[in-house]
This record gives sequence, C-alpha cells and structure tokens, in this order.
Amino acid sequence: MNRLKRPAKFGAGKANVQDRTVGGGRPIRVRRVKGVAALTLAAGLGTLVLTAAPGEAHADNTYSAKVHTDSLKVRSQAGENTKVIGSLRSGDVVTVKDEKLGWLKVENANLSGWVAGYYLKREDGSAASATVTTSSSGIRTVSAAPSSSSRGSSVSAGGKALVTANAVIIRSGPGKSYELLGSANRNDAVTVLDHQSGWSRIQTSYGAYGWVSAKYLQGGAAAQTKSAVQKQKAVNVSTAAAQSPKAKTADIQSGSLQGKLIVIDPGHGGNDPGTIGTTYGLVEQELNLKTAMYVRDYLVSRGARVEMTRTSNSQRPSLASRAQLSSSVGADAFVSIHYNSALSASANGTMVCFYSESKDLGLARAIEAPLKGGIGIRNNGLAFGNFKVIRENSVPSVLLEMGFLSNASDEGKISGDDYHRSAAKAIADGLQLYFSK
Repeated sequence: MNRLKRPAKFGAGKANVQDRTVGGGRPIRVRRVKGVAALTLAAGLGTLVLTAAPGEAHADNTYSAKVHTDSLKVRSQAGENTKVIGSLRSGDVVTVKDEKLGWLKVENANLSGWVAGYYLKREDGSAASATVTTSSSGIRTVSAAPSSSSRGSSVSAGGKALVTANAVIIRSGPGKSYELLGSANRNDAVTVLDHQSGWSRIQTSYGAYGWVSAKYLQGGAAAQTKSAVQKQKAVNVSTAAAQSPKAKTADIQSGSLQGKLIVIDPGHGGNDPGTIGTTYGLVEQELNLKTAMYVRDYLVSRGARVEMTRTSNSQRPSLASRAQLSSSVGADAFVSIHYNSALSASANGTMVCFYSESKDLGLARAIEAPLKGGIGIRNNGLAFGNFKVIRENSVPSVLLEMGFLSNASDEGKISGDDYHRSAAKAIADGLQLYFSK
C-alpha cells in the first residue's frame, strides 16, 4: 500500500506501488468495471514510502513517537552502516529531536541516537518520517520527500503527463505533511487536474486521485499515447476477468500438486516493514512471512516443492530478484503474499491481484474460489495489479492482499494463528485447484 503503503498500499503497491483514495477525490479502492476491480490495492512493492504527517509537536519542533517493531537499532549517526549503540523495543516511547534523510534522532531517559524513521509512529498514529526507495538495480536510497517549494509542473490542468522518477509519492494533499496514499511508477501516465505550491493533483490511468511533486511530471505527445495504452490495458484485463468462468472448489481434489514447484514471496522484509496495524500494531512483513510459512507447509505436505523469496524478517530481496526467481528455478506458479491498509477504517477483506489475463487470470480465479469460501473475513474478488513481481514474472503469478491492518476487525482476526492456517490452506487449495486442469 502498495502504502501505498500502502496507509501504505491502496495498496502498495514499490518502485511498483499503486494508488489509493484521497480527500476531495472519489474512492479508488475498487473501481468496478463489469463487476471486477480495475484498480488494485497498492502493495507497496519495491519502495517503502512513509511520510511525515501532522502530529503533536513541541515548541522546538520535537515530538513524541512510539516504536512499532520488535527490536529497533539505535545508531551513533544517521546511516545504515554507522555504529549501533543500543536498541529500542516495540511500544517504547521516544522524543524525536531531528531528522536527516529519513533517519530520526531520538532520545529517552536511557538512550540518545539515530533510528530508521519508518519504524516509528507519532502518538496520533501517523507515520513519523521517511522515504525509502529501491532502484531497479536493487540499490536502496533513503531520502527526504520533496518540499512544497519545488518548481511547478509545466503541464496545464487537464493535460497528460508521464512520471519521470522510479517511485513518486502520492499524497492526500499538496505538501509533504499530508498522508501517504501510495506511489506512481516511472512512465505511469497521469492526468494533471490542478496545481498548488509546486504540487500537482493527478488522476492515474487506472482512476486514482492524489497529489505528487510537480517536478516529477513531464508532458508531451508520449504522455498522451501512454495514457491511452495504460487505461485500455486496465479495462481489457478487468473485462476478461469479468467474463472468465468461475472456478469451482469442488474440483480441488481432482488437482495434484505432486512435483509442482511453487515460488512463495512474503512481501517486504528487512528494513521495509510494510504497513503497520492501526489497532494492534501488527507489522505486515512479519504477517506476510507467517502466512507464507504455513502455505509452504501445506504445499509440501501435498507433494509440491517450494522456493521462498525470503525465509526471515531480516531479509529484503529486491523486486527484480523476486520476479526472476521463478524462471531461474523453473517454477510452475508464483504467489506474493501481503496485507493491506486504507484511509477508511471500514475497508476490509481479501483481494487477488493479477496482471495478465492470458498468463495469470486462471491462477487468480483458482485461488479466489477457496478464499471466497470463507477464511473468517470477506473476499473482495479480483483486481488488476500493476506490480513488478507479477508484471515481470515469467510464470502464472498473483499478488494476494490477505486483509486490512487498518480495519480493527480484520486486524483482530489476523492476529491469531488460526487465521493464518485457514488463509494458507485456502491458498494451497487454490493452487491445487489451478493444477486440476
């Protein structure tokens, strides 16, 4: 969230995270085209983008924040390779004194030093800081968000523009203090709706609204062409999904996973926690791995072979390496597992995201069927997902959103092991159903 996120992800989905909803624009969580969502929740893939939001600040611009990860390293200076001088635990409250390129200087009664800002939340629950992007070559960069003093876009209102950076933050308003909605990818075509103080309000080709720094937009004939192509792609895929036959769970037992090689991708990892639950503080990267491990066990018990893109929360493989693993090992299918977030606390349920109607739709339909059968939370069906890990994958691929961490009911159910077992069994059943053909 994507969040996007995703909230990080509505979403998600970076360098490959899609969009969500914004104040003043229509909700874009599920823009239905013939009964199928044409815009997916952003999974925040390829880039983690958490941004400074308004909060309770002291007169000297310091503010209080809470740690939202099990163990957070405190360093002597801002930077990943600097000396570790201590650690903080989940729930610890610190005073934030300074910020430098996404790193926050914090202190409490026992410790003073620098931490990665995206593991902190302000006392009002908003993100404390930081933008983290990963390039196509896998190089990670931590940087401050563009300021509202950035130069304005040369694209007039109503004109088309292309995004010129790998992952451009989409916010709910014209400034870096507004809440993160997601990000737009390089060469995404957008319609510019308005300008304000170096920011442009845009609508993406897939129907989402939000504000981006205007300096990352470029107009011209290429933008017009790209916009038409991208919009038609979303419509075509969604129409194909709406017209495709439903999978029947009764056919699960006729399928066999014996000898099939499945790549399971627990999203996020390492210094990219994904979205964080608003009620219980659950961390997405940990949930992704937990569900993935149960999926692995179910698949292996049915005779399948499984390759994992990561097996611990300290690992963060690049998006490219996740997508390329399928072809390098000769996989039969690829499943990326995520949890979601949205601005509205009422948004809930699961969703199966796919990119190609010819390559991915059959797998998406097969996994949707047992999820719809009931795992404790509602199922939102299928959605077109423009995510790198499935877009650039050589085998049938899906990206699963397994519930909203911004919804108290969803997060409460997700917190229990029973949910992960039920969700994992449904995913395994869906894969077995896919191979019943």
